[in-house]
Amino acid sequence: MVKLVLYMDPLSAPSRAVIYLAKHIGVELEYRIVNLSKRETLKPEFIKMNPMHTVPTLVDGSEVIYDSHAICAYLVEKYTFNDDKLYPKDLVKRAMVNAILHFDSCDLFSPMRSMYVQVLYYDSHELCRTTIASIQQAWLSMERLLAKHAYLCGEHMTIADICCVATISAVDSNAPIEEKAYPKLLDWLKRMRAMPFYNDDGAEALKKRIVEKLAENRKAM
Repeated sequence: MVKLVLYMDPLSAPSRAVIYLAKHIGVELEYRIVNLSKRETLKPEFIKMNPMHTVPTLVDGSEVIYDSHAICAYLVEKYTFNDDKLYPKDLVKRAMVNAILHFDSCDLFSPMRSMYVQVLYYDSHELCRTTIASIQQAWLSMERLLAKHAYLCGEHMTIADICCVATISAVDSNAPIEEKAYPKLLDWLKRMRAMPFYNDDGAEALKKRIVEKLAENRKAM
């Protein structure tokens, strides 16, 4: 059997999403760290492999798959045979999962990435309040999703839950989730963080790096 290789950065929320899923379904991955802080995804050999120069990137033999959501779907389709819950085959249920994956990309990860990039690479000395407010609007949407079901797409955990928890864990301290306003969301987050596959070391390291870089940028003003 060809060994699966995952190019990743532990500080990357999308990388952690794939790691979480792989652990959950029992797929062994060989990890190769690509340091985003050092712009290692811009090396010619990496761009040749992945023109989008993003992590995570999965190599399965001669095949290269990138984008964390696409990788998660690929792993479920290829390596889970008796579980139709993580990425349902039913078209309506799958459409819902896909919708929440897009929500993760657009409403959670994209604004978070934009805000953190300004700090890490463009010397911003504070987090963008407008972006924080935008992310917090997503909390309201998630609270509504969880009003009727235990998970974001129904009564069972899907890859959408796994991807979202990876993103949220990287930003919740900077875009706080108010307990009174979002009790369902906080309960879901607590349950997801209690899953055997979950590990927040990478998320905590990223948040620590943001705090340190903000201090550096303010000192340099």
